[in-house]
Amino acid sequence: MIPPGHPAVPAPRIGVLLTNLGTPDAADAPSVRRYLAEFLSDRRVVEIPPIAWQPILRGIILRTRPKKSAHAYQQVWRDDGSPLAAFTRLQAEKLAGAFGDGVMVDWAMRYGRPAIAERLQAMKDAGCERILIAPLYPQYCAATTATANDKAFAHLATMRWQPAVRTLPPYYDDPAYIAALKDSIEASLAQLDFTPDAIVTSFHGMPERTLEKGDPYHCHCRKTARLLGEAMGRELVVAFQSRFGRAKWLEPATDTTLEALPGKGVRKVAIVAPGFSADCLETLEELAIRGRESFEAAGGTHFAYLPCLNDEPGSIAMLRSILARELEGWVRVP
Repeated sequence: MIPPGHPAVPAPRIGVLLTNLGTPDAADAPSVRRYLAEFLSDRRVVEIPPIAWQPILRGIILRTRPKKSAHAYQQVWRDDGSPLAAFTRLQAEKLAGAFGDGVMVDWAMRYGRPAIAERLQAMKDAGCERILIAPLYPQYCAATTATANDKAFAHLATMRWQPAVRTLPPYYDDPAYIAALKDSIEASLAQLDFTPDAIVTSFHGMPERTLEKGDPYHCHCRKTARLLGEAMGRELVVAFQSRFGRAKWLEPATDTTLEALPGKGVRKVAIVAPGFSADCLETLEELAIRGRESFEAAGGTHFAYLPCLNDEPGSIAMLRSILARELEGWVRVP
């Protein structure tokens, strides 16, 4: 029996918090500037000492890049906002109820809103005594998975009554993930009016030094591509996109790969981004728009960008499968 005057205690629940990279609040320069300031100040993302990096960030990058990036966001912005935020929200909504009545599913962004700390606190206030934090990055990287978990742990450190916590491991080689990719790609290919000479798998790039420091990201990407190619019965071209700064990045680069293919007789290309759980600026603008322009300018005749898993049924079924496995012992999934 609860004694008189005792604070109200909500019924115990379990939480699943989907997390992804983040996005500006709007497709305008001020919003992009705020987003980039947070993103590029993360020591997991930019490993240059702040005393050297912050003057460059504040003095050059945040004065020039926001306007250009805002224009890029404007080309892909949806009526319901940023594509990444819209698809992550839809994923959470479609997973609601998937694990039983006592499990609450929510979503948050590492940079921007809704913030990880805000949604973690909302879950705890709603009675979640056990929470599965699920970074939606199939391949592990310190600059993605680790920093999302860092942000969650930082808020947990402020709590007097912490929930029990689990984190979703990378799922780069999970059979359910590979199968979902295969089915999605083959369905997209079936809708094309041409047969690609090659399929390019474009993963987000990382500085090469992350590999040298022990980050498994490059290996995870390569294994995903190998398993996917084996499942599809064809060899895939692997490339890495979104180079930034002067450091050497993982190679081969997506832009130079696309520009070189027509010279090798590959004039019909389909490109897919299996490392992204949802379409975003890097897929819809960098690949679908600028990638097409580069390929066609080099002599390519047919180009198709194949969408990410997003909130399609196969994606939701895959997420339900891997999340249910991590919830074992906490809840019996119906």
